[in-house]
Amino acid sequence: MADLVFAGLSYEEIVCKYAQTVTGVCVMRLQNYADAEDCFQNTFLKLLSKAPSFKNEEHLKSWLIKVAIHECYNYIKKNKKILYFHDLPVDPVYYSDDRFDVSWAMMKVEAKYREILYLHYCENYKVNEIAEILGKNPNTVKVMLKRGREKLKKVYGGDDNE
Repeated sequence: MADLVFAGLSYEEIVCKYAQTVTGVCVMRLQNYADAEDCFQNTFLKLLSKAPSFKNEEHLKSWLIKVAIHECYNYIKKNKKILYFHDLPVDPVYYSDDRFDVSWAMMKVEAKYREILYLHYCENYKVNEIAEILGKNPNTVKVMLKRGREKLKKVYGGDDNE
């Protein structure tokens, strides 16, 4: 295992460098840290078992995000009885007191928008890159990003024009 190198990085370096990215993708999709941990582990196990070759580090990161998303989809398919935060009668107590932290608001937006918002704002991907990662048309991503922003603004308590 120590001999495996992906895009010039050892397996251990990849896990350290991209742990937060993969965790973020999984938590935003599953809204449950325990389930996200399972998908996180499966993502990095796939890297080891498949041992794909990568053109560069950006290709590696994109691959990890795609695999993490697919792991989450598969997890949801297998476990239909997932309790989502937005279904809870009371807001979870772990929300941040930081008024600029929008992660709690993102957790209340539908998953299809949450994923795109996360990739755009937290991982700094452009629309075309998100489209490639998710296998969607760039125009679809633009529309979903716009709608996601609107939903996020409503949840977060943005300015009303009424």
